[in-house]
Amino acid sequence: MKIALIYGGKSAEHDVSILSAFSVLKAIYYNYYEVQTIYIDTTGNWLKGPLFKEAPASEEELHLTLANAQPISPAEIKEKNTIIFPVLHGPNGEDGTVQGLFEVLDMPYVGAGVLASACAMDKIIAKQLFQQAGIPQLPYVAVAKRDFEVDREELYARCEGSLLYPMFVKPANMGSSVGINKVENREELYAALEEALKYDCRVVVEQGVEARELEVAVLGNDEIRTTMAGEIVKDVEFYTYESKYIDNQVTLQIPAEITEEVQEKMREYAEKAYVMLDCSGLSRCDFFLTNNNEMYLNEVNTMPGFTPFSMYPLLWENMGLGYSDLLEELIQLAKLRYEKKQAIKVY
Repeated sequence: MKIALIYGGKSAEHDVSILSAFSVLKAIYYNYYEVQTIYIDTTGNWLKGPLFKEAPASEEELHLTLANAQPISPAEIKEKNTIIFPVLHGPNGEDGTVQGLFEVLDMPYVGAGVLASACAMDKIIAKQLFQQAGIPQLPYVAVAKRDFEVDREELYARCEGSLLYPMFVKPANMGSSVGINKVENREELYAALEEALKYDCRVVVEQGVEARELEVAVLGNDEIRTTMAGEIVKDVEFYTYESKYIDNQVTLQIPAEITEEVQEKMREYAEKAYVMLDCSGLSRCDFFLTNNNEMYLNEVNTMPGFTPFSMYPLLWENMGLGYSDLLEELIQLAKLRYEKKQAIKVY
């Protein structure tokens, strides 16, 4: 059996994807699989890398092999007895676009399908669905680029009429804290909106809150399992891209030091969000928890980071499921989802 490991991508989270891919390459069970690497560069070109029959010795080995990688069309990834493992983060990776390609190619793949990926990636759509499911959300204002360009004063009035400073401004379709800024006044709101709109045409302006940041990992298709929550203990004001992947300014507390009641409620909401979005395979649900134990679901990531220091695999390790066994479960879930879908008559 072959695994097509797709990584890189035309996304601000390109470098995170490379870290995730190397971690997967190091840990997969080579007695069961060989791994065909497929790299997508920052301009969107697809390159067929080497076939790995054993773990690479170093990350540098993975980079060096790209020198001889062959350009291919995305459709050329189709092969029999192959399961796709996309470790792509952000737009064009976990937003349903590449999942649509896998569906057209009629290939099994790890992770959520088109609908779940698209809905989870879009913060505005996701918030609307979570509200419908009765999952608590922070107050927010949805902003389109045209709002910013046509009537800025009306937009400011809408934000300031619904929310109090500080606020957080976020691109609707982006992850890893890319393009997110905390604002304390109208001048900063303008700058943050301008920045966020560089990454997306739709933006969320969200109520700022003093809160702890906790995460729950979810695994499964029809039978869903959740982990105990872990906490991001920050040495910075909020969890930025740099603090996540560059500056090592965060510590992960697993499990989080919270009451059993809060722990169970958080896991309940994580499973409810997973079902509401029609997720499959995996997700990581991110929560805010205030000092008086008010809980808010922040977002759901359908392809969370898979680096050695990423929360998702560490949460499962705490539950007794090691990294390599986690990868194997995800591959088997992809097979089961594909087989179930094949049994559905579409004509």
